[in-house]
Amino acid sequence: QVQLVESGGGLVQAGDSLRLSCEISGLTASNFAMAWFRQCPGKEREFVAAIMWRSGSTSYDESVKGRFTISRDNAKIQVFLQMNSLKPEDTAVYYCAARDGGMWNNPQKYNYWGQGTQVTVSS
Repeated sequence: QVQLVESGGGLVQAGDSLRLSCEISGLTASNFAMAWFRQCPGKEREFVAAIMWRSGSTSYDESVKGRFTISRDNAKIQVFLQMNSLKPEDTAVYYCAARDGGMWNNPQKYNYWGQGTQVTVSS
């Protein structure tokens, strides 16, 4: 059984930083993609960043390039999202997701999801 558990959300001010973590268990694929998505009330879930577990290749949405960094810890089987220079428009529930195979920015391509962690950025 695959489980993803996010942590690290919270309430910060504009310009601050936060680091989200996602602990993964039960995933047996030899290569897989991990991603972060976010969702605001009444809006669709949107892609933030993704990383290939084996190669470390990454992909980012344009809105977070240069501010957010996705990384992984192979030993601990964790993926992280370092978020710097946060803006009020980054406020959302952030979800960790996983899929066998390559990276996609379409949430429907991901099989496994965490429960989400709230990030609130005040102006």
